[in-house]
Amino acid sequence: MEFKLIQAIAIYALPVIFAITLHEAAHGYVAKRLGDLTAYAAGRVSLNPLRHIDPIGTIALPLALLALSKLFGTGGILFGWAKPVPVNFGNLRHPKRDMLWVAAAGPLSNLAMAVIWGAVLKISVALPGTYFALPLALMGAAGVFVNVIFMVLNLLPLPPLDGGRILVSVLPQRVAYKVARVEPYGFFVIIALLAAGLLGAILGPPIRITMLLIETVLGLAPGIVFQLAAAI
Repeated sequence: MEFKLIQAIAIYALPVIFAITLHEAAHGYVAKRLGDLTAYAAGRVSLNPLRHIDPIGTIALPLALLALSKLFGTGGILFGWAKPVPVNFGNLRHPKRDMLWVAAAGPLSNLAMAVIWGAVLKISVALPGTYFALPLALMGAAGVFVNVIFMVLNLLPLPPLDGGRILVSVLPQRVAYKVARVEPYGFFVIIALLAAGLLGAILGPPIRITMLLIETVLGLAPGIVFQLAAAI
């Protein structure tokens, strides 16, 4: 069991780190393009994971959840965060409208990474019997799995998640103000849902649908991501 846990951590480490950190870098990049240089000035528009890693949210918590799932044979959702990218929405050219694009950049980056990791999995399928085929397949599946989870999780319509900010951007001003006031409590709602085992039930259907779409587009066998992720 200990060897299997170490193997799982080794396979998931890169997908988890890049899924979280590139998500944050994407926010900063789009904010810069739309007029806010706050993240750029802080050195956060960078592909260097070290600029974004939060020791607890990026490393300790995801690996702890992974360890628990492997030790006790449970499924569950990998949950984590990086250092939040500083964005001053007041500096955007059109603050309310542009908030949507800044918020959507993170989940879209996860979707792009999921497709890239899916392509890695596709390549591994074309290399049967080689030394690299199995490790490549497992890491590719882990990359799809992690990025789809982070994308769907962040699209929940609850501030401060990206989905909540997208919702605030499209709602009428009066309603948007009321929804935005939930932001200080949103993180605690997520933790409560995770602790109660409800987060997986909420996110499960959209996660499965998204993975199936990626598998279909890339010509992968339906369900192969779940099968390989369960085998890690």
